[in-house]
Amino acid sequence: MFVVTGATGNVGRSLVQALAATGAQVTATSRGISDADVPENVEYRRADLVDPESLRPVFDGADALFLQNGGPSAHLLSPQDILDVAKAGGVDRVILLSSQGVATRPRSASHGDTARAIEDAVQQSGMAWTILRPGGFNSNAYAWAESVRARRTVAAPFADIGLPTIDPDDIAEVAAAILREDGHTGQIYELTGPALTTPRQRAEAIADALGEPVRFIEQTRDEARAQMLQFMPEPVVETTLTILGEPTPAEQRISPDVEQVLGRTPRTFADWAQRHIAAFR
Repeated sequence: MFVVTGATGNVGRSLVQALAATGAQVTATSRGISDADVPENVEYRRADLVDPESLRPVFDGADALFLQNGGPSAHLLSPQDILDVAKAGGVDRVILLSSQGVATRPRSASHGDTARAIEDAVQQSGMAWTILRPGGFNSNAYAWAESVRARRTVAAPFADIGLPTIDPDDIAEVAAAILREDGHTGQIYELTGPALTTPRQRAEAIADALGEPVRFIEQTRDEARAQMLQFMPEPVVETTLTILGEPTPAEQRISPDVEQVLGRTPRTFADWAQRHIAAFR
């Protein structure tokens, strides 16, 4: 039985669906999960990674765990406690959704340090492990949804600097394959999209999917910073803006790992926009 944490998120939700479609036994868990969040016949339980004891009944009888790294709450996690509770329930294999920043921003408290601590706990857990390190998600474009719906505009900094953002569904499919197949133990996979795309190009892809013009407004770094500080801590904002505006060669590298695991190239941002255009109408 597979346990999927973060099962209402962009990756976890797709992973639960992908596993359920194969007939696998899955338990989906997150803080506020309900039956509306999972396919029919998928068991779900409410639990919080910040409270490892709440996970104890979730792990009972499980043999593999998909563990997300906690996102903005990662610094509150006790990864060793989570893994100890998982092992007590019978889990002997863990797939960790980590971050590319572990390798590209290792000294960043907001991107590398915390994720590295969770990776270290997983690698030292005594369980079979696989680590996924995605870069930026295509779904980050949901931040533009309101302005596209209301004004047919997108505002973003660094209009013509490209990054190989990835479709969360591809991350989920990689995780599903690793859970179902042998041969991935001890591997670290860096997950990216198939090409560099710029904010301007991503706005154009949304416009193409809408069939209507979308005006791109290039923000200054200060304008973007002020906007992001409304919902992100300052250290996260500063590192994010540096990645967006001054990416390293490693952050712009297109990884072959999705194709290695799935046997196909990753989906494009344009494909993501077409499938999720309802959010922008």
